[in-house]
Amino acid sequence: MNFMFLISFIIFLITLIFVIVKPKSIGYIATAGAVASIALGITTLHDIYIVWGIVWNATFTFIVVIIVSLIFDEAGFFEYAAIKLARIAGGNGTRLFVFIMLLGSGISAVFANDGTALVLTPIVYSLLVKAGVSKKSMVPYIMATGFIADSASLPLVVSNLVNIVTASYFSIPFLIYAIKMILPDAVAIMSSVAFLFIYYRNEIKQVKYNLQEDPEKAIRDPLVFKLAIPTIAILIVAYSVGGIYGVPVAFIAVPVVSVIFIIASKNKIINTFKILRIAPWQIVIFSLGMYIIVFGLGREGLTEMLYSMIYFISRFSGPIPQLASGYIFAFIAASMNNMPSVMIINLAITRFSDPGFLIYANVIGNDIGPKFTPIGSLATLLWLYTLERKSGIRISVPYYMKVGFIIAVPVLFFTLLTLWAVG
Repeated sequence: MNFMFLISFIIFLITLIFVIVKPKSIGYIATAGAVASIALGITTLHDIYIVWGIVWNATFTFIVVIIVSLIFDEAGFFEYAAIKLARIAGGNGTRLFVFIMLLGSGISAVFANDGTALVLTPIVYSLLVKAGVSKKSMVPYIMATGFIADSASLPLVVSNLVNIVTASYFSIPFLIYAIKMILPDAVAIMSSVAFLFIYYRNEIKQVKYNLQEDPEKAIRDPLVFKLAIPTIAILIVAYSVGGIYGVPVAFIAVPVVSVIFIIASKNKIINTFKILRIAPWQIVIFSLGMYIIVFGLGREGLTEMLYSMIYFISRFSGPIPQLASGYIFAFIAASMNNMPSVMIINLAITRFSDPGFLIYANVIGNDIGPKFTPIGSLATLLWLYTLERKSGIRISVPYYMKVGFIIAVPVLFFTLLTLWAVG
């Protein structure tokens, strides 16, 4: 271990500690770490140019996807869907639990895992309050919302910042990515629902409610509300066609969302300036800063160490390479956050002439593995912060890690096994 590697690792570790302690200021903290890395000669100003070339597509796509999810949330789209499903569940706690997880899966697929954390968490809490569910009985539903935000963020390139970074880095077209990941995502959703229900079955079965809320009352901007489903359809079709011709998803997402933003602004029902203000800009700054830190850490030896480990694993036959590499990637993500994790692993697997399954195992590990710890993903940090601030419900770190580990380990296993099965 050389001296510069030790210094770069210390910078990374200090940055990560401050991110955990001060989740509201993650952008400034990561920027400070990046500046320290550059000042000490671990990374250079030219490296910023290289890193920006890797992450610009993911950055622009991520932020506009979150903005459009907040616009549709303000219009009442997600609240309408939640109330509608709660009414269909007919007062049955088990059906409500499954419906909430399926709604979260849909939101994560199209509007990213951070969108689910920001949007669905307060809606679910408000819904449960209206339904007369006690705070103690809310915990299974709240935990399910936070868990599914990440575990169901596999199917599309835009479903997770991890996916966008990886697909952009390896130039994977939108449709090719979706075809490869649709079955693993379906298994991730089904296993998440099954294992969470098994874990919380006694509490869930006791929940009975009588919700008389009219879902139509949730609609605050009828015009923007009606545009939600057509916008989703247009984006998916455009992503698919654009992928065939190598068009970056940002070139599609930005103009489409800009049109929705202009319509919402002119309609003057939704405060679009407030949405711009509350959009998670800190995450964008955080990502760029952490990438610069990790880029230097990788150059000083971490990339080589990961490559050697992955190369050894890849020589085994059957599903062992997928399972072993996926769990390694997951634990790296859980220990250092999936944003720096996915980049350092991408740099390592690039050394293979044909990274193949490693690309998708990396995505799965970095999407599901973060459930092992609260620091594993920014979506989880946002979720915990939003939950305590808006509902007063505090999920302790030991409790979160216990549930996360018990559920995520088997979910990850079945998802990675499906990746191996689809070839």
